[in-house]
Amino acid sequence: MNEKSFQECAKKSADNLVWMNSEEAATYLRVSVKALRTQVYRGHIPFYKLQGRLRFKRADLDRMLENTRCGSFAN
Repeated sequence: MNEKSFQECAKKSADNLVWMNSEEAATYLRVSVKALRTQVYRGHIPFYKLQGRLRFKRADLDRMLENTRCGSFAN
């Protein structure tokens, strides 16, 4: 499987998820799991802890991305 088809497959599977684990959230955000966890512990990424494991809501991640957008969509 090439990189492009892997990303498309990961995106499609992430689109159907409401809750994500660390690996799924990292894939959705296109960062490594280590980078995701670093940002979580710095307080930059919203998370939940269920039964001692990190969980992420896709809507929270989408909102976080929208809030961190820089620039405008000028024509």
